[in-house]
Amino acid sequence: MKIDRPKVLQAFAAYVENYNIADEKVRLKIEHTYRVSGLCEKIAASLGLSRTDVDMAWLLGMLHDIGRFEQLRNYGTFNDSQSIDHAMYGAQILFEREKIRDYIKEDAEDEMLRTAVAYHSAYRLPEHLDSRTRMFCDILRDADKIDILKVNIDFPLEEIYNVTTWELKNATVTKEVMEAFREGHAVLRSLKKTPVDNTVGHISLVYELVYPISLTIVKEQGYMDKLMDFSSDNLKTKKQFEEIREIMGKYMDSSK
Repeated sequence: MKIDRPKVLQAFAAYVENYNIADEKVRLKIEHTYRVSGLCEKIAASLGLSRTDVDMAWLLGMLHDIGRFEQLRNYGTFNDSQSIDHAMYGAQILFEREKIRDYIKEDAEDEMLRTAVAYHSAYRLPEHLDSRTRMFCDILRDADKIDILKVNIDFPLEEIYNVTTWELKNATVTKEVMEAFREGHAVLRSLKKTPVDNTVGHISLVYELVYPISLTIVKEQGYMDKLMDFSSDNLKTKKQFEEIREIMGKYMDSSK
């Protein structure tokens, strides 16, 4: 299936015109979408995929966060636990309301596209996926994780997490979040209780990257190092981040 990139870009631009692009959070997600799309393309190309499949990966990046805009409008937050599952909602908007036809006319890949969008932020993918669907899911999930690190540096954490600077600077990492980080896997959303837990959770996403080029990109961009240099006014938190930097540093060195 041939992807008409100008048509896709035009459809996305028309969709986000329905939202207040002067809003910092809306702008954040628009810019995030374009970057994730580019990262999907880069990861797919590194796997030696066909031009058609590289285009398909690029398309997934453009589609993946459609649900974020309605989530923000209706709930005023990007926190799924306090609102809705934005990934599942995005899949609903695209495929139950048939918004996907604004982007592509053929339905040959609808099932794969829907699955990838619906599960792009899930803690784990379903076991039953076929190899092609799983590959596209992994490409999208890697690209999304990579760019989340950039978002956490380029945008104020207070704005992303809906907290005050004082709350952010004085919070500690909860015991359960530190334990999960030490175990070397992504932190479950349900474990996060404090503002700074979110930061540790985003750092932990690096553990879940599937493709070698994804970790290479993280290292080259340098956002991980900046995020781990989190500035806290709490002595306990400072010590926690010293441990986090040590653990993640060893992990990234061992993954060369």
